Amino acid sequence: MMNDFSFQNTTKVHFGKEALTKLSSEVIKYGNKVLLVYGGTFLKKCGLYDKIVAELKKEDIEIFDYDLVKPNPRHTDINIGGKMCRENGIQAVIGIGGGSAIDSAKAIAALAVSDTDNCWDLVTAGKPITKALPIFTIPTMASTGSEMDASCVISNLETEEKKGYNGPAIRPTVTFDDPTNTFTVPAYQTACGSVDIMSHTMDTKYFSRDDKMDMLYRMMDEHLKTVVKWAPVAYNEPENYDARANLMWAAAWALNSFMTCGVRQMTSVHAMEHELSAVYDMVHGHGIAILTPRWMRYILNEETAPQLARMAYNVYDIPKDVPVMEAAEKTIECTEKLFFETLGLKSRLSDFNIDDSRFKEMAVNACGTRGFISGFVKLTPEDVENIYRMCL
Repeated sequence: MMNDFSFQNTTKVHFGKEALTKLSSEVIKYGNKVLLVYGGTFLKKCGLYDKIVAELKKEDIEIFDYDLVKPNPRHTDINIGGKMCRENGIQAVIGIGGGSAIDSAKAIAALAVSDTDNCWDLVTAGKPITKALPIFTIPTMASTGSEMDASCVISNLETEEKKGYNGPAIRPTVTFDDPTNTFTVPAYQTACGSVDIMSHTMDTKYFSRDDKMDMLYRMMDEHLKTVVKWAPVAYNEPENYDARANLMWAAAWALNSFMTCGVRQMTSVHAMEHELSAVYDMVHGHGIAILTPRWMRYILNEETAPQLARMAYNVYDIPKDVPVMEAAEKTIECTEKLFFETLGLKSRLSDFNIDDSRFKEMAVNACGTRGFISGFVKLTPEDVENIYRMCL
């Protein structure tokens, strides 16, 4: 029997080529001082920064820049952003970019109104975030789905930890989804982002021990199938609007709380990958790609085979008359082919000069204080270490 649930998503979405024309009219409802959160020089080189500034100036909104975003956002950088908000009376935060920029915006917005100047205190408190400045997002790639969800993930390089925290206050107020803003995403980032989108369905709810509402399970099938269809198109035709639009909307719906209704999130692969990101600063989607098929192969047995086989039948179009165990193997093979051949991602940790010297420590950390990962299949530190070794 499916678990009880409560559902609410308060994020307004403006989607399409004219989405940004609504930026100033939405932001001014919450204040006239905003912090733009982004990283590097790309936004200014591609012209998107100027476009955003021009829109905000329509309502004489005062702009402050925070351009410190890096992959796997650092807690020390977030602390700088929180201080900027307090010192300048910032009234809203706008995250521009991929998941790292949007997660940074969320963390800054929460820190700015908290009773600490160190965002890691919020991470370790283990309490839902109930206060934050209004958050607006302008995604420039399809990946994390952070533009519609109520969580963020921050890294502490000093302790080599990567952790998430969540709460209703950090669900974005409005997101402006223009697929044309993703045209310039490099092929590598398109591939990593597409893997991340799929993982947010596979690793949180598709492969779960809980009973699932039939409607939602069917939607998970179609969600995964959409990414399988359109990711290769976007990879090979970066300015294909339909491909970019489908991936952008798929990213948002992977984590906006709808398909998880009644299903506990069982993030085995994410728990293992966060150790790779924390210790080796690895691109999250690429780590997920390397781990996922090895995890599938490691946990495959008579009990798990039917759910793996379902993905073969309903996502990869393997004929329904193929036996269950064979179909489950086909799921693993098709996933490997998609990630490592079609999307061109390197398939092994050794490709990144990663050896097994820290696997034991990482496996223990991935299992946390409980001493195991309570996922689709329970994993002990020994199991996790074995999966890491399969990835070399």
